[in-house]
Amino acid sequence: MLFPIKDDQPTVRTPHVTIALIVINAVVFLFSQTLGTKGFASLLMNFGYVPVLFVDGGVYYQAPAWVYATPLTSMFLHGGWMHLIGNMVFLWIYGNNVEDYFGPIRFILFYLVAGIAAVAAYTLFNMGSQIPLVGASGAISGVMGAYIVLHPRARITCLLFFFFVTFVTLPASVVLGIWFFYQILMWLVGSSTGGGVAWLAHIGGFVFGWLVLKVYLRFRGKGVTPGGGQRVYTVRW
Repeated sequence: MLFPIKDDQPTVRTPHVTIALIVINAVVFLFSQTLGTKGFASLLMNFGYVPVLFVDGGVYYQAPAWVYATPLTSMFLHGGWMHLIGNMVFLWIYGNNVEDYFGPIRFILFYLVAGIAAVAAYTLFNMGSQIPLVGASGAISGVMGAYIVLHPRARITCLLFFFFVTFVTLPASVVLGIWFFYQILMWLVGSSTGGGVAWLAHIGGFVFGWLVLKVYLRFRGKGVTPGGGQRVYTVRW
């Protein structure tokens, strides 16, 4: 298992939106931990994304009035400490560089729409699910899909867990390629939420991010040239 801990890509400007997203997610999670077991479960059920409630719209099932906002609210909820920490580490490693390319306004729009795309992919195969979907991983998967287009040769330092623990440094295309293959494999061999993980949301978010950047660079990414073994792009302020 590979767990990324840093990359070698510097940024031109401070990633304010990425930092703000990490802070917001952390604050929301800390607040959720003050609610007690029942309150926490109620928060996830009410503000997490429950496919059957969203698709039904409250016709046959009792759904909160804000049910159609839950694809967004669910992105800021997490089921536990490891869920939060893992997502925020991934967001920091990949998000700061994608924000550096897009700029803050385009980045936050991209992030939120990527999260919605991830939810949509999950919903296609789980319309009757009553399990709340929570977490930023769908949106972050979109960021990862964008990153692999922008920086395929960036060097990612990872912790490798394989009967032993060590550090390895690999190209982003390898690290993210392995990650994406693993998501597909887990979806194929198990259920879409095997082990409580929404593999399809990860796949949908990643594909969305990859496609958006491919199209965006084609029409707006003039000045993208190879340099230093990595992609160099013109930052658009």
